[in-house]
Amino acid sequence: MAEQTLKEKTAKGLFWGSINGGIQQILNVVFGIFLARLLSPGDYGLIGMLGIFMGVATVLQDSGFSTALINRKGIKHEDYNSVFWFSFSVGLICYVILFFCAPLIADFFGHPELTNLSRVLFLWFLIGSTSIAHSAMMTKKLMVKERTKIEVSAMIASGIVGVVLAYKGYAYWGIAIQTVTNAFVGAVLRWYYVKWRPTFTFALRPLKEMCSFGVKILFTSIFAQINANIFAVLLGRFYKEDQVGYYTQGNKWMNMGYTFIWGMIGNVSLPVLSEVALDVKRQRQVFRKMLRFVSFISFPAMFGLALVAPELIVIGVSDKWLPCVPVMQLLCIWGAVTPINNLYIHVLLSQGKSNIYLYNTIALGVVQLLVVVSMLSLGIYYMVLAFVVVNVLWIFIWHYFVNKYVEISILDVAKDILSFCLISLIVLCITYFVTKLIFNIYMLFIAKVLLATFLYTFVMYLSGSVTFKESFTFLLKRK
Repeated sequence: MAEQTLKEKTAKGLFWGSINGGIQQILNVVFGIFLARLLSPGDYGLIGMLGIFMGVATVLQDSGFSTALINRKGIKHEDYNSVFWFSFSVGLICYVILFFCAPLIADFFGHPELTNLSRVLFLWFLIGSTSIAHSAMMTKKLMVKERTKIEVSAMIASGIVGVVLAYKGYAYWGIAIQTVTNAFVGAVLRWYYVKWRPTFTFALRPLKEMCSFGVKILFTSIFAQINANIFAVLLGRFYKEDQVGYYTQGNKWMNMGYTFIWGMIGNVSLPVLSEVALDVKRQRQVFRKMLRFVSFISFPAMFGLALVAPELIVIGVSDKWLPCVPVMQLLCIWGAVTPINNLYIHVLLSQGKSNIYLYNTIALGVVQLLVVVSMLSLGIYYMVLAFVVVNVLWIFIWHYFVNKYVEISILDVAKDILSFCLISLIVLCITYFVTKLIFNIYMLFIAKVLLATFLYTFVMYLSGSVTFKESFTFLLKRK
């Protein structure tokens, strides 16, 4: 019965995660098309330059305690309460510091307009700090359906605000206000759906007990944010804002696909893996099943996105954004592999090995930075290529550590993921050559999508893929 319950919770989480990701990406596409047509690469570039500051501040206010809450056994009110007040206090302190540092940020990038822009945009993480404990509670309780309602509602409200402001000529302010609105609506709805409320008491004991785990997550997340935003910083410092804009736009479209895939499983994998952490054999089985499911979705989706990138960009946001296509295509390779890396990370976290997560992420960041900086003179394309190669190869490093605790061989992992990868590549190569003689861009886009989808589904059916059959059967039951 326990097994059935775990399977049912996981299946429901995956289902609502896919609904959430699907709706969000549809909205992302719709609002993204309007904004990209109304705004310039420079507008996106200015926002992109501030990404690293927002990311680091967000990590600081969380400090790894939300992950610690998800992993914690026998959790009580005072645990959530301590994390709430800690997160809000750090969020407020970070905002005040960055508010007064705004002129220095503007001087660093050489854009005076960043002073006022950053002061408004940084409200995003301050507002978000008021619902971190609520978000952790939703993840721990697998409230994926409620998260779907919250995130979709916040995206609709903020998207409308952003498009209206951009249409009225407010340029980059439209993106900034959109971001702040998203945080505000999301925070309000988390308070609505989660009935837990903080009290005016503060206990250090829960924070101390979670500190050894949380502080490692904190430093790891800081390095992860630096890694994720290193391009925007380097391009903003050494290139024009248009180059930052092209990178930001390409990364944004890639992220739509990646977010959809990881959104299905990301909110489910850590709680489920933590629940079976004491049973190594069972956890290994759960991990491999998740690995197959992610590979089944990730490789065809991300490689397919790279295939249709030229048509998607021209049709969606006009040919003024064509320079972002090569960057987007390279990043799609990274986007296909990253969900697999994330699953490895969640295994380590479920085993309480946040120290390995920390040291490994720092090592990845250092190697990544050295390689990318060495490519600085060659241009953005080679910088992104180096970034992708390092991150793809790093999967072997993650595997080395996970194997020590879950005892899973690299051959087993290869069996789980390589078939989906190779089939995706073959299907997309066939699609590329078959559709090569289609010159109408709209017909070409539709033909690529339909043919690739048909071929991949047909091959999965013929091969008797268990993952394909289970996914199809579950969808029929849901209907």
